[in-house]
Formats: sequence, structure tokens, C-alpha cells
Amino acid sequence: MNITIHQTYLPHDDPDAALAFYRDALGFEVRNDVGYNGLRWITVGPANQPDTAIVLHPPAADPGITDEERRVITEMMAKGTYAGVNLATEDLDGLFAKLQAGDIEVVQEPTDQPYGVRDCAFRDPAGNMIRIQQT
Repeated sequence: MNITIHQTYLPHDDPDAALAFYRDALGFEVRNDVGYNGLRWITVGPANQPDTAIVLHPPAADPGITDEERRVITEMMAKGTYAGVNLATEDLDGLFAKLQAGDIEVVQEPTDQPYGVRDCAFRDPAGNMIRIQQT
């Protein structure tokens, strides 16, 4: 049996800022942009990986979420502790320099970790932790 990762979900609180980060800064292609009742779901992914995507979603859209849960999610997003994703690149230092030159919150500069990975970290406009490691 072969199982692959097709989509993962990250919340956003500003679809235009999310597009500026994922499309313009990271260079992902937009695969879908769907609006419904004033909310937007945006699917992005690397052009060379058409079967792998990130769906940027409005976290408050789930009808099963209570007002208290919605408040907690909003607070966690603001602190950057709600969601994240790990990405990889062959040129970590080059990508870091490109992202740092933009208006993007740097969490960690490229670092050789004691567990054998060289990586850096940013927050996207919604506060999601984006870790990028050298391949």
C-alpha cells in the first residue's frame, strides 16, 4: 500500500496576506481560491509537486467550534502556537536571505541543530510556524 500526503491545512486570518506569503514570498502556485459566505479557502503548493498542497483555511468556518474555542484558536494563532508546517529546500541560506529581505517575521536564522538538521524558522502572516530545513 502506498500512502502519500495530499493536503495539509493551515489557518489564515487574512487571505490577501496569506497569498502574499505563500505565492509571492515562497513561490508556491495557487491551485484553488474558493470563497463562501465571505470566507476564503486557498490551496497552494510547489509547482514541481502537483499532488502535495497546503489549504489555507479560515479557522472559524467549522460549525462545530464554540465561541470559546474560537477565542482560544485566535489567541493561539496570535502567539504562533496553533499550527505549523516543515518545508525543505536545497538552498536554505539563499531562501532565508530572500525571505528576510521581505516583511516576514524571522523566528530563527539558519542554524545547525544538534540533531543533525540545518534549518531556520519564520511565522506566516497568521502566526503559523514555518520551519525550513536544508535538504
